[in-house]
Amino acid sequence: MKNLHYKSTITTLAIAGLILFIHACGSKTTTPESVPAPEANVVIDTKAHSDSKGVGKFTDVKLEAIDPSKADLGKAVFATKCTTCHKLTADKFVGPGLMGITSRRTPEWILNMITDPEKMMKVDPVAKKLYEEILTPMANQNISETEALNILEYLRQNDSK
Repeated sequence: MKNLHYKSTITTLAIAGLILFIHACGSKTTTPESVPAPEANVVIDTKAHSDSKGVGKFTDVKLEAIDPSKADLGKAVFATKCTTCHKLTADKFVGPGLMGITSRRTPEWILNMITDPEKMMKVDPVAKKLYEEILTPMANQNISETEALNILEYLRQNDSK
């Protein structure tokens, strides 16, 4: 009699587990951080130009002529917070080489990546693909908006040479 009760309990638990599994797989609810997967057929070339602005607080940046004084400030921040992983050449170091970055990415994308790399790598398809290629997440250096804008000026100056 005990053996029959044991088998009945195991069967009931297995069926309940299967029902929960099927329900969880078919759920349409999403959490605020969950994002639908990109189309399976979409191929992202991280070396090609992208018009994406990324995700974050930078949504509309108007560029003017390069400001050498801001570029100098950006160079100083870049030297202390970015050179551990990035080179200004096309060569990959820990992270991708940054030569030509300002012609491949929008200013908004660059600024959003600098100021909130975690969010970008979770949501932005280009940032996700870069992470897959590099296999090292970009570290959040707690760079302020002003510092990020100065780094952008420095990158623009570097790309203009």
